[in-house]
Amino acid sequence: MIKNNSIDHGKEFDWGRASSDYAKYRDIYPPKLYQKLLDMDLCTEGQNVLDLGTGTGVLPRNLYPYGASFTGTDISENQIEQAKNMAEQAGMDIDFFCMPAEASEFPDQSFDVITACQCFFYFNHTRLAPKLHGLLKKDGRFALIYMAWLPFEDVIAGKSEELVLKYNPEWTGCKETRHPIEIPDIYPRYFERESEEIFDVKVPFTRESWNGRMKACRGIGASLSEEKTEQFDTEHMALLEHIAPQEFSVLHYTAISVLRAKQAGWRA
Repeated sequence: MIKNNSIDHGKEFDWGRASSDYAKYRDIYPPKLYQKLLDMDLCTEGQNVLDLGTGTGVLPRNLYPYGASFTGTDISENQIEQAKNMAEQAGMDIDFFCMPAEASEFPDQSFDVITACQCFFYFNHTRLAPKLHGLLKKDGRFALIYMAWLPFEDVIAGKSEELVLKYNPEWTGCKETRHPIEIPDIYPRYFERESEEIFDVKVPFTRESWNGRMKACRGIGASLSEEKTEQFDTEHMALLEHIAPQEFSVLHYTAISVLRAKQAGWRA
């Protein structure tokens, strides 16, 4: 269980409870996102990459064909088990470990790139920033990635979000608008900002896959009882039959921020 007073007003959640839906329905990042990372020379051939908060290993599995060596960590045992199984089934040699990002147990200067996709705001940054600086090689980079639907611009996203709030009024992962990833004040001690980009994407879904995506959000599958999740499932599918065609796209925005590790002499 995770409890953070700045997230969902302190309501507990556990990503492990949503792992099966997460594995099935949350591999949705569009090719444009992965190409942006590759164009930035991130996660490319010859690089050692650590993916924090890896979940079911979506980022490493999709970028694996481009030649980087990946390691993924996550605090949820269920998520890591899903990641291991899916990588093995795909014939991918990726190391996955269940451990908090702040307590990553790797030697210093192990990685060329560290990524954090859809998870940066969960971490204890006072502990994480110096840890990551130590894990990165000289001039290593830390890439932050975030993607969210736009409920005020996309009717299907907006109506679905309203239903999530009906079942879980404490959920704070709502009412998104485009904005850069917020970088806590401690990071400039260890990193300098290299680049920042925000762009829109349209993500394709069917009624079933969008319903699964919504169940696999923090506000439903990771927070509610099985009974309440099933009730949401039924009501949401009925809603989609009225407002959505069988196949459709949902408007999202994506933000990428890249931080470069300062040289060892930053302490001076």
